Amino acid sequence: MTLREFLSNRLKCIALQVICVGLATLFLFTTGTQPGVLVILLIVFLLVFLTVNMLDFFQQRARLLELKSILDGLDRKYLFTECVPQPKGLFEQRLFDLVRLAGRDMTGAVSDAQASQREYREYVERWVHEIKTPLTAARLICRELDGGTRRKLIAELSQIEAHVERALFYARAENPEQDCLFRQIELEEIVVRAIENHRSLLIQNCIQVETEGLDCIVYTDEKWAVFILGQLLQNAARYRGEAPVITISAHALGKQVRLTVSDNGIGIPAHELPRVFDRGFTGSSGRSRGGSTGMGLYLCRKLSGFLGLGLEIASKEGKQTTVTLTFPAKENLTKL
Repeated sequence: MTLREFLSNRLKCIALQVICVGLATLFLFTTGTQPGVLVILLIVFLLVFLTVNMLDFFQQRARLLELKSILDGLDRKYLFTECVPQPKGLFEQRLFDLVRLAGRDMTGAVSDAQASQREYREYVERWVHEIKTPLTAARLICRELDGGTRRKLIAELSQIEAHVERALFYARAENPEQDCLFRQIELEEIVVRAIENHRSLLIQNCIQVETEGLDCIVYTDEKWAVFILGQLLQNAARYRGEAPVITISAHALGKQVRLTVSDNGIGIPAHELPRVFDRGFTGSSGRSRGGSTGMGLYLCRKLSGFLGLGLEIASKEGKQTTVTLTFPAKENLTKL
């Protein structure tokens, strides 16, 4: 709080005091009080006025700084009213009582919301695991069909499994630390798993995958990294061009490892590129080709932030799209 703010807040009170002094001075002057006495009285009033207001200003500013330091030191700001020292004065006591009641009500509402969110997440996780059983059974039934029908059904089942997997990771993305294990792993192993998980999709769309320089060691959670790479492969397949080719390459960048996924698809318009990581954004390409949920890249950005991965995208409309993942150095993981 500045002095100007303090005076502005007390402007009415100060104006009333000045009016009262002016009236008192006028009354004393009309009753015959000597001008010298009036001047002395005005000087005394001015000194008292300045002293009282300055003391009040410094006390209020010190109190606000004290409360702000307490708030800044709390990880959970909503516990502020429970940690403040004894309020000074009746008004502050009543005010803090009201704020404390409101804070407790908010804490209860937040706890209820967190409990509901946790129950919903647990339900989604159970549903995902339960739905895998009929999907597996459907895959087994497909083996009895002829080649063309079997391939089409397997491709559709793969799409269903991709959507189910995305729902599972979306549910877990709110608390990824509960299902995350950082370890040293070969980058090639992550890439091979992602390609294998989407083999049917890649084969159905006649997509050629080329790899280069994957003999690198990275430090990450394998499952989450495979999911992120899988989303990139799905996007490359959905927005493929003629004679589609996906190139996955890697190279060391100091202690970091940079993984690049590039395709020769239809690309992304320049004006849409800044929004591709927004939740639910499908863009003109997604609307024209259908099947886009706008959640894939959103989840990639969210999970990459937790894993400490750098995520960048570049594209030329009608030519290509390149996504770059930068895996952090091992010593940087201690900061996550």
